Amino acid sequence: MPRWWQDFPKSKPRRPASDGIKARSRSGAIGKSWWSKRFLDALEALTDPNRLGRGRSYARTGQVMDLRIDSGSVTARVQGSRATPYQVSIRVPPLTPAAWTRIEEAMAGQAVFMARLLAGEMPRDIEEAFTGAGFSLFPAAARQLDTHCSCPDVANPCKHVAATLYILAEAFDTDPFLIFAWRGRPRDQLIERLRARRQATLATPPADAHAAELEPDVATAPLPTSPADFWGAGADLATLHFAPSAPEHPDAILRELGAPPVQLRGRPLADVLAAAYRALTSAAERRAFPQE
Repeated sequence: MPRWWQDFPKSKPRRPASDGIKARSRSGAIGKSWWSKRFLDALEALTDPNRLGRGRSYARTGQVMDLRIDSGSVTARVQGSRATPYQVSIRVPPLTPAAWTRIEEAMAGQAVFMARLLAGEMPRDIEEAFTGAGFSLFPAAARQLDTHCSCPDVANPCKHVAATLYILAEAFDTDPFLIFAWRGRPRDQLIERLRARRQATLATPPADAHAAELEPDVATAPLPTSPADFWGAGADLATLHFAPSAPEHPDAILRELGAPPVQLRGRPLADVLAAAYRALTSAAERRAFPQE
């Protein structure tokens, strides 16, 4: 006796419009940056990885029609087997202003954070800044991730939600600031607040700076009585070891301060200075580590 579900025709997705969003990855895993992979790893820890994988083909064939990222919410239209695209929403609780204040304080303590972000990269230890402040960059519990689709599939996530998550991961590849925007802090506001905190930190002297000026250090050794010995290195110098290394971003200060509205022979001054900083860094590195 034939079973009815064996003869039931399988549904196939309709072809999307030509402007559907297609994943750049054509095979294998989706997401090329460490932070987008970390995002997908966090999702797999909260959901069924097999159900999440069902959305790869949808993501690669352009079934996701559009993607919108707002504070605490991602919405999309995904073309399925019906004529009308399904409505998908992916929500996380945005971090409160008080939470962001603590996170920004932790981020501002590392100058390299802003330099890498302005270079379009996510700092490797960015999650430590979040966890140190008592929060997480990516959803850390199932209750922090709320997904919904208008399709009749009762499983969660359905392939339409999964496809949206993959396209979202590739959007994070392109612009890591979208992760912060999803958690409640848009790019311009975050950069402005980090710059203000960095400048305040640099402008504030240490709490004991004035005390150090007023009170002599009793442990300081007296100056040599003989002028001939004034410039002597002393025996302790032999115990010092130096391992100079070039900074990863020679133009970090330019990225932190922002580009000045000045051009030099038709080129932005920041670009000219950045090239000069890189050249000077390379020259200093060659001098520090001469070829043998």
